[in-house]
Amino acid sequence: MTRRSVQSAEPQGCASPPGPEPGPQAPRATSAPRGDAAGDAVLLRPAELPGVELLHARGLCQRFARHFHRRYAVGVVEHGALEFRFLGRANVALPGSVNLTTPGEVHDGHPGSGPGWTYRMFYLDPDVVRRAAAEAAGRAVPAPDFGAGVLADPALAGEIQAVHRLLMDPGAPLLARQTRLLRMLAQWIARHGEAARPLPHAGNEPRAVARARDWLDAHCREDVPLDELARVAGLSPFHLTRCFSAALGLPPHAYLLGARVRLAKALLSGPMRLADIAAEVGFSDQAHFTHAFRRLTGLTPGRYRKFLQT
Repeated sequence: MTRRSVQSAEPQGCASPPGPEPGPQAPRATSAPRGDAAGDAVLLRPAELPGVELLHARGLCQRFARHFHRRYAVGVVEHGALEFRFLGRANVALPGSVNLTTPGEVHDGHPGSGPGWTYRMFYLDPDVVRRAAAEAAGRAVPAPDFGAGVLADPALAGEIQAVHRLLMDPGAPLLARQTRLLRMLAQWIARHGEAARPLPHAGNEPRAVARARDWLDAHCREDVPLDELARVAGLSPFHLTRCFSAALGLPPHAYLLGARVRLAKALLSGPMRLADIAAEVGFSDQAHFTHAFRRLTGLTPGRYRKFLQT
């Protein structure tokens, strides 16, 4: 496939919303209230996820000059339509479709119809994507490439949106953030990367899964990193999550949540305040504790305590 790349691009027209890599590689970043050409945007760089940047932009209606990123960009249009040229072809991303660009490839962007578009985007260092590709393949592989700028894959689009919201939540557990992001990237690469192959079989690793399960039980109060859990199990992070899910029916971060709720049930029979219990079992605040407890038991912690007391 013939591809044309350039080394820099100058911004033209109205300003862009806060975005990745300000400088000569992308249009300059400015902010504007909702309804202006630059729309309303939120940019986040999670400290615990180096090389990952998140953008949630609403109501964009400006025209982006031709430019490129040093990173992979992948996201989902939620409202409106985005048109852009990528790999020499015109693309239209409608609500529910995945849009993407690859490092060094020139593209532009403008509204496809109506008042503008809203989207959630990931901007990912090449090393982040390369590591995910190697995890999914079970061996070292080149950085993945993609031959289309718009993907019609509702399941992947839904996962991208869900993971984006999760990473935007400052109270979400680290294990959940890392596991869901790795799984999303592996799905994207396995389904749509050039020379893509199906994900290998998860395999049967009962001893490794048992070590990981026991360690989560013992450390459920902590904000467990996926790499540390994988080290305890003796497997790669991606292989561990797939084997764990196959063996127990739920991924490690969901098991960790259940372990915290089980511990909280025991503490609710005592005199501790709900906020103190939330902190004791590893939740960032009482609201996250209540949400998780109700999801798994059907009751709020307060109501559960009342049942214990009657």
